[in-house]
Amino acid sequence: RKAFRPVINNSIPTEVNISFTLSAILKVDAQLQLMTSFLWLNVIWYNPFIRWNPEECGGIGKLSMTTENLWIPDIYIQEFMDVDQTPTSLMAYVNSEGRISYDKPMQVVSICNLDIFYFPFDQQNCTLTFGSFIYTVEDMVLGMEKEAQEISNTSLSLIRSKGEWVLLSIHQSEQQMTMGTSQYDQIIFYVAIRRRPSLYVINLLLPSGFLVAIDALSFYLPAESGNRAPFKMTLLLGYNVFLLMMNDLLPVNGTPLISVFFALCLSLMVVSLLETVFITYLLHLATTEPPPMPLWLYSLLLHYTSPRKCCPTAPQKGNKGLDLTPSHLPGDLSGPWMTLCPATDLKEPEVLARKMPSPGETELNGCPESARAPQEAEAQKKHLVDLWVQFSHMMDSLLFGLYLLFMASSIITVIILWNTWHVF
Repeated sequence: RKAFRPVINNSIPTEVNISFTLSAILKVDAQLQLMTSFLWLNVIWYNPFIRWNPEECGGIGKLSMTTENLWIPDIYIQEFMDVDQTPTSLMAYVNSEGRISYDKPMQVVSICNLDIFYFPFDQQNCTLTFGSFIYTVEDMVLGMEKEAQEISNTSLSLIRSKGEWVLLSIHQSEQQMTMGTSQYDQIIFYVAIRRRPSLYVINLLLPSGFLVAIDALSFYLPAESGNRAPFKMTLLLGYNVFLLMMNDLLPVNGTPLISVFFALCLSLMVVSLLETVFITYLLHLATTEPPPMPLWLYSLLLHYTSPRKCCPTAPQKGNKGLDLTPSHLPGDLSGPWMTLCPATDLKEPEVLARKMPSPGETELNGCPESARAPQEAEAQKKHLVDLWVQFSHMMDSLLFGLYLLFMASSIITVIILWNTWHVF
C-alpha cells in the first residue's frame, strides 16, 4: 500500500538517509541568479513489511523493483526553480531486510545568491536544501547516508566537465524549519564553486592593461609636434569601442570590481587627454603672446631647474659685460633682465618690461648703446618665450609623474581587492 507510510507503529517516525553525487556544473546564470547542475540523489529507508528469507528464495538477498509499487519519501530541493524532469518508472533496490535504496538522476536548476563583486575572480557558495513538504519531524526524520567529506571527494572525482566553473568542496549542516506549529527536518548542503578567470583575463583585462600602458607611453611624444593629442583621442575612441564589444561578457546586474577597473582606465585616459590639452595651450600661449612671468613662478623655475638650464648667461654677440644676475630682475620678471645702462633707475620695473626707452631718452641719460635697444627687446622676448616653454615642459613632467602615481596606486588597490577573494 504505497499511499501509506510503511510503519508498524505510527508514532515512530521513518528515518530517511540521503546523499548525492554532483557530477556536473552545467551553467551559472548571474543575471537570473540560477545554478544548473546534474546530480544523482540517493535515498535510503526501511520498509518493515518487505522481508524474506534468502535461504528459502534460492539465495536471493536483493531485488530491483519499480518505484510505482513502493512508498517513496517526498524528498525535494527547496531551491529548485524548474519543473522536475526526472524520468518516471525508475527502479529501486530492496534487500531481504526491507532496506530500500532509490537512486534518482536530477538536473537541478536551483536559485543561488551570487556575489559578482569580485568577478571574474569570484567564488560562490550555493546551497541545496533537502527536506519534505508533507511529513513533519513526527513522521519523518532525515539523516546522512555518507559524510559530507565523502560526498565532496566522490563528486570531485566524478566531475568531468571543463566548463567555466570548478567545484571546490561540499559541506553540510542540519536544521529544522518551522512553519506555524509544524516543524520539518532539513539537511543543507553548501556547494562551493569557483569561476575559471582565464577567458576574462585574456579578453578583458590584458587588452585594457595594454591600452592604458600605451596611453602612459604616449606622454613621451613631443608636445610641440601636435601628434600627442590626436593619438590620445584615437586611443580613447578605441577603448570605448573595446568596452562596447566586450559588454556581453560582463554581468548585467550589480557593479563588479572589473567595471570599476574599466571606469578607472577610461578616467585615466580622459585625464591624460586633458593634461595634453593644457600643455598644448601653454605652448601655444608661450609661442604667440607670452605674458609677463610672475615672480613666484620664476622663483619656482629657479628652484626646480638647474640655473644653467633656466637662466642661460651666455652673452650674445655684442652684449659682453652685461650683468644677467637675478638682482636685476624686475617685479613681474618677464625674463632675466639686463641693465640698459649703469644709471638706469629700476624703481618701476613694469614700465621697463613693457616699454623700452627711446634712442633720444637713452642718449639724454647718457647711455651710449641705445642703438641696441630693439635687439635687446627681441632677445628679452625670445628668452621669455623660452621660459614659458620650459615651464610647460616642467608642468608636463610634473603632471605625468602625478598621472603615473595615481595610475599605480589605483591599479594596486584594485589588485589587492581582487586578492581578497582567496580569504572568502
